[in-house]
Amino acid sequence: MAIGVFDSGHGGLTVLRALTEAAPGRPFVYLGDNGNAPYGPRSDEEIYRLTVAGVEHLFAQGCGLIVVACNTAAAVALRRMQQTWLRDAYPGRNVLGVLVPMVEAITRVPWMVEAPLAGRLPEPRTVGVFATAGTVRSGSFPREIGKRAPDVTVVQQACPDLVPLIEEGAPDAAIRPAVRRYVAELTERLDGRPLDSVVLGCTHYPLVAHLFAEALPPGVEVLSQPALVARSLEHYLERHPEYAPAGGTAEGPRFFTTGDAARVSALAGRFFGRPTPFETLFETLGG
Repeated sequence: MAIGVFDSGHGGLTVLRALTEAAPGRPFVYLGDNGNAPYGPRSDEEIYRLTVAGVEHLFAQGCGLIVVACNTAAAVALRRMQQTWLRDAYPGRNVLGVLVPMVEAITRVPWMVEAPLAGRLPEPRTVGVFATAGTVRSGSFPREIGKRAPDVTVVQQACPDLVPLIEEGAPDAAIRPAVRRYVAELTERLDGRPLDSVVLGCTHYPLVAHLFAEALPPGVEVLSQPALVARSLEHYLERHPEYAPAGGTAEGPRFFTTGDAARVSALAGRFFGRPTPFETLFETLGG
């Protein structure tokens, strides 16, 4: 049974790369909704509709388990999908997101525990979250972290310019000023508190993690979302053998896009680390 990976564009390829390295024998199918990217400026209802449509297309490709690798889609749409649509329309299949592993890493509390663990020692920390406007607007990171670790202060910063710059393959020289501006804006809101770690809360941002490291104060930990998601999926698959592949040797991932396949393929290798021959599955989602 194949595992699907859905993203609004190229960014989820950073997650897919980590997943294929962690589980090289598994078949994967990737769908990037490049025709509708970016998701950050869209309304919650648009994001939900597009995410449901993307997941449905991956189910149609034979995927039984899907990772929503877009932070905006996971933050806005995933819980609603799991609680209503998925349970009723696709029993026996599941959809996971990239938010859960990051929250668990920050709080050191399992996702299913929606309250501070009894007897935990106070551990005041300050975490910065750099994300799209949609993810910041959803409030998912501060809400879910606050449930489990109220001693952690979360300061968010929307970065609306980054995804378009990264998607078009802009050089570091063009992206660096934007990263520095966003780091400076977040720093202003810290009110003098030291920053312990930051979340790059968009799967595009690992490609410019070095620019964030340049702009941040020395010693600030930059959490790697792809690595955390890959580790979390490994543990999930150990607990759920029903998603095991049917047998035989898995071929390389298949790549689909709602955009122009030739253009998407030309840029995608930067995210995935090797050639990614995309196919155009359909022109738009949810239309």
